[in-house]
Amino acid sequence: MDFMLATLLSVTVISFSGVLMPGPMFALTLSRSYHTPWAGAQIVLGHVLVELPIILLIYFGFAGFFELVWVQILLSLAGGIMIIYMGLGMIKARREAAQDKANFKYNTVVSGAAMSALNPFFLVWWATVGAMLVMKVSDYGLGGLGALAATHWLVDLAWLCLVSFIVYRTHRLWGSRVREIVFIGCGLLLAAFGVYFIVSGLKLWL
Repeated sequence: MDFMLATLLSVTVISFSGVLMPGPMFALTLSRSYHTPWAGAQIVLGHVLVELPIILLIYFGFAGFFELVWVQILLSLAGGIMIIYMGLGMIKARREAAQDKANFKYNTVVSGAAMSALNPFFLVWWATVGAMLVMKVSDYGLGGLGALAATHWLVDLAWLCLVSFIVYRTHRLWGSRVREIVFIGCGLLLAAFGVYFIVSGLKLWL
């Protein structure tokens, strides 16, 4: 049991180190929290819908699939293009967003799922660091796997819900111009990650 608790503690620390770094999900949370304090929870739900089957695949021995070069290239190119598209969509909707009138093409849960599924580094992380953690709890069966997944998701949920709540409660104090600038920043951040994914995929290809 002490080993299991130590493993869950390491999961908490590793998860926090990942979720605290600005990335596509963070930028998405900032933009969607203009409209609801539950944006963070909705994004995590989309994230879980993608992550759960990946965790199960790794548990049952398919971690190597996510390390295949052609899989990483395909996800890097397709994911990069999609994330750039979503980032440009944010920039285009900046004026409506500043007035709390933005109408997004994809709902928040779907967008959260897309940010996970189309992020090649997310899959590589689970095929390496994540697979190591899964192996550590494998002796405890599905109960240990469930504890690992729940710990990881609670960290994501706590941080993104905090961000979402703060943004929702304070964004009206920023002024429309500041809100517009923040929205542009989120869009540019997403587009930058998209470019980075594409470049990474092309490097693997070449």
